[in-house]
Amino acid sequence: MTPKRPKGAGALPKHGPDMGPKPVESLAPKPPDPAALYAALDLGTNSCRMLIAQPKGSQFHVVDSFSKSVQLGAGLESTGKLSRASMARTIQALRICQQKLKRHKVKHMRLVATEACRRAGNGAGFMRQITRETGLRLDIIKPEEEARLAVISCAPLVSTKTEQLLVVDIGGGSTELVWIDLSAVPKPERPKAIMRLHAGFHNQDSPFPAAKVVDWISVPLGVATLRDQFNDVEDDSARFALMSWYFEEHLSEFAPYKDEQTREGFQIVGTSGTVTTVAASHLGLKRYDRNKVDGLRMSSDQIDKVIRMYLKLGPSGRRRDPRIGQDRQALIMSGAAILQALLRCWPTDQLSVADRGLREGLLYAQMSADGVLEDGVY
Repeated sequence: MTPKRPKGAGALPKHGPDMGPKPVESLAPKPPDPAALYAALDLGTNSCRMLIAQPKGSQFHVVDSFSKSVQLGAGLESTGKLSRASMARTIQALRICQQKLKRHKVKHMRLVATEACRRAGNGAGFMRQITRETGLRLDIIKPEEEARLAVISCAPLVSTKTEQLLVVDIGGGSTELVWIDLSAVPKPERPKAIMRLHAGFHNQDSPFPAAKVVDWISVPLGVATLRDQFNDVEDDSARFALMSWYFEEHLSEFAPYKDEQTREGFQIVGTSGTVTTVAASHLGLKRYDRNKVDGLRMSSDQIDKVIRMYLKLGPSGRRRDPRIGQDRQALIMSGAAILQALLRCWPTDQLSVADRGLREGLLYAQMSADGVLEDGVY
């Protein structure tokens, strides 16, 4: 015989002063106000990346993100044009971005394309195709703006003790270097002085102590384009050495190249997948952890040790190494060659690793201009 169900079993409890505790209220966060959201999209030579964020104090909180390897610049070195296959991959990725922007009802956004679209003979036409097929309007930005955005994204990592700062952004198709003199800026103001560069490298209108941009350069060699230059060299070590010295040859017009720099008061901030991968390898991370990598400081000797380990592993060993990852293993040695060339020119005890870049710079620039960050308009 089936037992009878007890009276009141399964019923919702009544509530009152003597009827026990109230049910726990939902702690699910409220969706962000669309009017407070900002988006930044960076279409590079190798990847398509987007962030959607809202201001939070003097920083921002990421609400949604997207990153996809589209290899837009594949074949560009030999043909001078973006291929149909690479454009199709990119359109697919941008459709996902468009859906995210629509879902979050984002009103403030800056969507940009960089070196691959700057160099390609069909780059401007591809921008029109993107608008027709996705509704998104991307700007092909100039190298100076790309360098400036990379710089301001790294402002929170700048030490108040830094007198001379070199910001390096190793991209897929180009590498931006910016040398900044902070010696005339009071120490507590130095990170803020970097942020104010969103208005331009030579903005004279600010009433605040100014960071002086000594020189900047955009080298038309990134991890993808440098690798393509030496694809025909079979020996791994020889290819690496050739890439490193070839990159250094392109630094001769950069004013600080001729000057010897003391290590005291000198800081390099490196922003790229190369720098973060080297940092993850140095830490022995089998699974990438941004919290451990972003802001990490490494010396030239520590970086050189990681690069020598990459060379010892060889191509097959690097493919199996979980610290490098499948997306990065084909590009890590060209990026490491660039990094080695830079550290050969400017050895340092303070290379700050930045897991941030163009997207973060685009967000900071928009929010700073609108005065929505805690410190107001920079």
